[in-house]
Amino acid sequence: MVIFDTSHGAVRGFRASAEVVAVLGIPYAAPPFGANRFREPLPAPAWSGVRDCTEFGPVAPQSAELPGSPVWSPGDEDILTVNIWTPVPDGGRLPVLVWIHGGAYTFGSSAQPDFDGTALARAGLVVVTLNYRVGFEGFGHVPAATGATPHPDNRGLLDQVAALRWVRENIAAFGGDPGNVTVAGQSSGAASVACLMVMDRARGLFHRAIAHSAASPHYTLDIAAGTTREVAAAAGCPATAEGLASATPQALVIASDQVVDDYRRDPASGSRHYDPSLYAPVLDGDVLPTDPLTGLAAGAARGVDLLVCHTTEEYWLLDAVGSSAKVTTEEQLARFAEDFGLPDSLVAGYRATMPQAPVLDVYLAVFGDLLFGEYSNRLAEVHARAGGRAFLSRFDRRRTGPDGVVRAWHCADVPFAFGNIDSDCVAFLIGGAPTSADHGLSRRMVRAWADFATTGDPGWPSVDGSAAQAHTWTTDDDPADDRPTADRALWAEADFPVLRP
Repeated sequence: MVIFDTSHGAVRGFRASAEVVAVLGIPYAAPPFGANRFREPLPAPAWSGVRDCTEFGPVAPQSAELPGSPVWSPGDEDILTVNIWTPVPDGGRLPVLVWIHGGAYTFGSSAQPDFDGTALARAGLVVVTLNYRVGFEGFGHVPAATGATPHPDNRGLLDQVAALRWVRENIAAFGGDPGNVTVAGQSSGAASVACLMVMDRARGLFHRAIAHSAASPHYTLDIAAGTTREVAAAAGCPATAEGLASATPQALVIASDQVVDDYRRDPASGSRHYDPSLYAPVLDGDVLPTDPLTGLAAGAARGVDLLVCHTTEEYWLLDAVGSSAKVTTEEQLARFAEDFGLPDSLVAGYRATMPQAPVLDVYLAVFGDLLFGEYSNRLAEVHARAGGRAFLSRFDRRRTGPDGVVRAWHCADVPFAFGNIDSDCVAFLIGGAPTSADHGLSRRMVRAWADFATTGDPGWPSVDGSAAQAHTWTTDDDPADDRPTADRALWAEADFPVLRP
């Protein structure tokens, strides 16, 4: 057991390996329930004695049950916690990497097995992962109540800012350098990173950023307010601050799931039918003053180095797990493009690139680039054009197994970058037990993250501000080839952020 002093009290960790100490479930803010519900995070209360921090804290309210991860139980309240992996302290100051998990702003936690920070700590980093409010608790719009303290939008983002402030104040005790912090995330976690880059409240709290498969949707206040009315109706409460506060977190989780199911069942419900995501950062003009593309283009974070990655077949995972509507006819494909306001030339261009592919594959290719791939490319490009330093990479590791090809799909890159490909819980993502070539790829990705967090250089040329040149991640036994990809010029007429009503 190893003891560290924090600003709130002493904590006891454990040796995750001979070289690395882990300290889990440290509160960085007060429980966001009761009088604190729907409000900005408040400081965690201090404690006396030594707090045992050898287990992950509880997860935020959600209905998801992820392999190897804890589930939320009503009554779990101390959900705003951080976890730390640090090399055995030697008195030095190591670069810090702070990880924000994904999950469509609705589910997930820092306790997922592929987020274990041991391998990255061995590579010379102090690794921090965190929980934050998701779903309605974190991203639902709460109307202002007359004469009452306002309930801010983007409470999940505010939790992330509070965690970064905790890191600035406390990470030196764990051997980390508060002057060299990289914030990283994947999917909605990567989009959160992009939001933090343009938020005044987060300015100066980190120095570099890593965004893997950043999700494109950001919502206007009108869209967020409309979602609140739908969720409140499903929960049987008024869509007011008082009415929403009277509904339990569990009731709002159940109501959100009901609204999602209604969209899934209704092909005429517009863009949300295809993969209903009720929650996203809200362009409220306060916490989040602008969308990341606009803010980065204006130079809001030109002093922050940015490393962007996306997978080459993002959306095939969402199809495989059944979260996406099936589009199998040309008529459905045309309806999909119309529902998202995509130009006719775009789908035709993808079809020309994939002339023998079934309609479903064309749909998955377009949808993956719409939500993740093209948006990731643009984040890197606009940041570079505004004077920032940006690096771009694509994950293209595939594998042929007894059940066919395991694609380079959403989330598959994360266990490689964390060095956790041996975990049984990621076998589905990567197609079974890892090969020696997989281990080599993982070592290279871990090294790139560690080098970027240390020096700002992952090991390949930066984007020059024009069409982004990307580094390709693949295994030695499956080198990058001439696999057909759609011409990015097809996206010239498509605008971002994609605001889906």
